Amino acid sequence: MSGRERETFLAEARVAVVSVVDGDARGPLTVPIWYGYAPGGEIVLITARDSRKARLIRRAGRFSLCVQTTEPPYRYVSVEGPVTVIDESVTRDERRDFARRYLGEEGAGRYVASTEEATDRMIRIRMRPEVWLSEDQG
Repeated sequence: MSGRERETFLAEARVAVVSVVDGDARGPLTVPIWYGYAPGGEIVLITARDSRKARLIRRAGRFSLCVQTTEPPYRYVSVEGPVTVIDESVTRDERRDFARRYLGEEGAGRYVASTEEATDRMIRIRMRPEVWLSEDQG
């Protein structure tokens, strides 16, 4: 993929898989996650402050993220880079804006309302993509 193609692909609403090192004795933690991205910008994650994922990302100071298609022609984009900012709080409106990407307006409102108690536990993590890998088998 060209640089523009991979950024456009990454900007589409997809569930990503995030990976972060977990010490020498274990493989990396690899879990699915929602994310935000606009071409030329940073990867944005919202997650629970006390999650294993958040603890490992804080410790490592970087992570990888991969998105893919699940049907032919297969395509993927993987990025890796340093954490640039961790915002220690997220508002209800920010969570709704984030969820809208995946659930639409109504679904995002219902999702945030049904998980309202989680808002106080959420943080936002930003990563600057440094290393890009991509493939388009089309």
